[in-house]
Amino acid sequence: MTSLRVRRPAFRIDASLPFQWQPANPSFGLFTNAFTFVAVAFERYIVAAMREAMPHITDPAIADEADAFLRQEAQHARAHRAHANAMIGRHPRLAETLAAANAAYDELLGQEDLEFHLAYIANLEATFTPLFKMVLDHRGLLFAGGDERAGTLFLWHFVEEIEHRSSALLVHRHVTPDRWYRIRKAPKVFRHVTGIYKLILAGIERHVPPEARQAPTAAVGPSGLWLSEMAHRLPLLRRRRRTTPAMLGHVPGRELRTMIWHLARSQMPNHDPTNEPLPPWVDEWHAAFDADADVATYAGARL
Repeated sequence: MTSLRVRRPAFRIDASLPFQWQPANPSFGLFTNAFTFVAVAFERYIVAAMREAMPHITDPAIADEADAFLRQEAQHARAHRAHANAMIGRHPRLAETLAAANAAYDELLGQEDLEFHLAYIANLEATFTPLFKMVLDHRGLLFAGGDERAGTLFLWHFVEEIEHRSSALLVHRHVTPDRWYRIRKAPKVFRHVTGIYKLILAGIERHVPPEARQAPTAAVGPSGLWLSEMAHRLPLLRRRRRTTPAMLGHVPGRELRTMIWHLARSQMPNHDPTNEPLPPWVDEWHAAFDADADVATYAGARL
């Protein structure tokens, strides 16, 4: 039996949620807004791929894991769709951006076979534990001062990504025993997901005015994130570049380097996510949820 649980917290996201939900760190707010659009499209793709995989799974334990995994991801897509709808309500042409992201994944479903889809999901999911560990370890400075209606949604999502950190690889390895397959496909996978992210940022740039964003989209683009963090840490670059405050400027460089090392390890053929270091706070969130605390508030989620 799988240990995964499907949870349905009652988040209070509605049309009154501002586009920039985190004015204390607008780059983080903008990054997570883009993440919402990625999440809706990617998690639709996960559900479709896992349903296609089910007839190929012969181990009942793996089948249980795949079913719980897709049901968790379906809940993530539902919750992020509410957040996306709130953003679209304020900036209606963002609907075109979401439709384009969904269409790109639908096209991928038609172009590639099941083995590729499972490798794609496994590759991307493997990066989430080190990334979200860093976010959750520094949750206070990243989330405090932001609107808890959006903030608690991301906290829940990141906790569950860590909970099901092994699921995608378990399914992928069951269907495709060749452990080098996903490594061979990794460049294509990350080119595709980077293209989706850039598509979404371009839509936000076109359809959301600067005063609503409060941060330039370039600051959270694939290159902008690294440049801003380097400029924050290197005095010479800081003097030469006028940059938006670094999204992760409060995170020690040593921790960022550790995260990057674990991101690289996640793409090795024998990577086992069960051995990844985890943020201790995840257990606190689970305890709060199990005690029926209102995890849709910062107080209930124990931010």
